[in-house]
Amino acid sequence: MLYLFTGDNTKNKLLAYEKFIKSIPPGTEIFFINRNDLDPTQLGSFYSSMGLFFAKCAVVFSDIFDRKETQNFILKKLELMNQSASSFIFLDGKLNKITLDAFKKAKAEINIFELPKAKKEKFNNFLLANAFGQKDKLNLWIYYRLAVDKGVGLEELVGVLFWKIKDMFLKKDFNKFSPEQLKNFSGKLSYLLPEARKVGQDAEIAFEKFLLEAF
Repeated sequence: MLYLFTGDNTKNKLLAYEKFIKSIPPGTEIFFINRNDLDPTQLGSFYSSMGLFFAKCAVVFSDIFDRKETQNFILKKLELMNQSASSFIFLDGKLNKITLDAFKKAKAEINIFELPKAKKEKFNNFLLANAFGQKDKLNLWIYYRLAVDKGVGLEELVGVLFWKIKDMFLKKDFNKFSPEQLKNFSGKLSYLLPEARKVGQDAEIAFEKFLLEAF
């Protein structure tokens, strides 16, 4: 069975997703997979019901379509997932037509949450990234609040910080942070949102805490 929660209305999307997660029968084994820890072999065991300790389970994919190769791999497996006794839940940002059509073809339950056009005021996410790179705590917080108020998803903000950290590594820009600090930031960001949702913590609060404690 396939379930998709997508769109740029992050608040309503997460409310619907969290309600769905709470509706999963007690005792069901739930696995959380993000873009950095997808294991093709493990995925096959989920939809073929070959787990060692479970007959069926629920698998939550968070922001799994950021990478083209991962997207292509997952889309080819959707119909197999839908035929499985297990549930496969996808939580992601706004997806392109090709991806949505693949979910429709696989007969997934699709939940799209879009902001009204009047509210879609653009925010330059790189303002947040640059404030982080400059170790500018005040502007980092100001730009973060502006982004959230304009409806920018946490996944997008995490993504732009990943980009900034990678860019600093490539340019060997270690004036504000050491390589070890940057690696630590990258590791924390990889699991920040999925882990927060896994333990029932408010993801926005978890991200705020990361920003406040980064420096």
